[in-house]
Amino acid sequence: MTTASEAVSLQGEPRLLIDGKLGESATGSRYDNINPATEEILGQTTDATAADMDRAIAAARRAFDESSWSTDRELRKRCLAQLQAALDDEKEALRAELIAEAGAPIAVTHFAQLDWPLADGLRGPLELIDTFPWERTLPDTNLFGPSHRAVWKEPVGVVAAIVPWNYPFEVTINKLGPILATGNTVVLKPAPDTPWNATRIGRIVAERTDIPAGVVNVVPTSDNAVAELLVTDPRVDMVSFTGSTGIGRRIVELSAGTMKRTLLELGGKSAMIVLDDADLASVLPGAGLGACLHAGQGCAMTTRILLPRSVYDQGLEILTEVFRHLPYGDPNDPANLSGPQINARQRDRVLDYIEIGKAEGARVVAGGGRPAHLPTGYYVEPTLLADVDNGMRVAREEIFGPVAAVIPFDDEADAVRIANDSPYGLSGGVFSASLDRGLSVARRIRTGSINVNGGNFYGSNGPYGGYKLSGNGRQGGIEGFEQHLESKSVGFAG
Repeated sequence: MTTASEAVSLQGEPRLLIDGKLGESATGSRYDNINPATEEILGQTTDATAADMDRAIAAARRAFDESSWSTDRELRKRCLAQLQAALDDEKEALRAELIAEAGAPIAVTHFAQLDWPLADGLRGPLELIDTFPWERTLPDTNLFGPSHRAVWKEPVGVVAAIVPWNYPFEVTINKLGPILATGNTVVLKPAPDTPWNATRIGRIVAERTDIPAGVVNVVPTSDNAVAELLVTDPRVDMVSFTGSTGIGRRIVELSAGTMKRTLLELGGKSAMIVLDDADLASVLPGAGLGACLHAGQGCAMTTRILLPRSVYDQGLEILTEVFRHLPYGDPNDPANLSGPQINARQRDRVLDYIEIGKAEGARVVAGGGRPAHLPTGYYVEPTLLADVDNGMRVAREEIFGPVAAVIPFDDEADAVRIANDSPYGLSGGVFSASLDRGLSVARRIRTGSINVNGGNFYGSNGPYGGYKLSGNGRQGGIEGFEQHLESKSVGFAG
């Protein structure tokens, strides 16, 4: 039997949310939402205009300046609990939407795409409302007479949350949690390829919570010029962006004029280091998922696989078999962990990188093209490039597809050097028979997160972000909570 929420998910929510009201754009224009696995039109979404974005920013500004949202923690707790309950009710409809519009394999929705972030993306920040030190006392001073001192933590103001298409709900909920729990208001701009999970949240906010009008605004648009208004408008105090390093650079440039705070979680080219004492047979089968999960469309994917030169041939043989037999295809099939690229442009970009790798001297030992048995959909075969030098473009640039580069190293110091010889510093992995050795190597890798022997750092109570071109600031944990707060020093006498 199809439930009411599941029926809604098949249509999607086409409307935007501005100032507490669901509606169409100023011109009534819409754009198509495409299923990347079938290339069929799922439905349409409101295509916001500059006038719509102006209204959304004005609503968020007014809600912050004039409502009690920024100061009433009990109201925020109640509203976030309502939002959590409603999202839990519509969990399976969200799952269906993510499979349809993001091409997310259903298996992946049971962890990183949906279940994990739904479990704690709001709950973690909600709990911090009660435990966070909103005020602290400093020692008294006697400069120009006795003074008492304190530090108050206050919300930043209006936050623009700009979300990518690869893990849209995961990123959205992990942005909304700390933004709202700390008392800010928000204009949420989903990626045009994956709008419905965000517009669903907009509908839930409007119909099932007591969140005041203007606190949450959801504005889908296919026009980058409209989206960039969030970055240049002086009424916006902070930009929280997850996406490519190129767009991150542009946000920094455009926001400089108004000195906005920026939280940027950007690209990655993470290394999986397999040390010479690791058991290749048990470690390397996981490399396929590390690089190809959700068609490799993840910023933290370990797409550089570093093997000891002494066992390189043996390791490459195992990896080749892993990539040749990696299950991929229809995202509705629970056996598949890799689905399509998000659109034809991204598919062609990935295929171009494979050709670049071949021209640079890399060998394609698995995959390398479009699958003959999947003529419909934006698919690329799980691809393994062997004999890669770390100076090649396929080792230095983010491909964002199911493509991994295998790089040999001489010794532990050489492995650390190669891993750190990257413009990025987002994530990575280390495998060793000795946990102490693995942890020692992990301390020397310049990344914002790292897994040792398959451990998982994920969780809303842990900070996530990158070094170097992988961004600045942190999302999650105390660090991410404070990212959305200003610090006010106060002196008072009497």
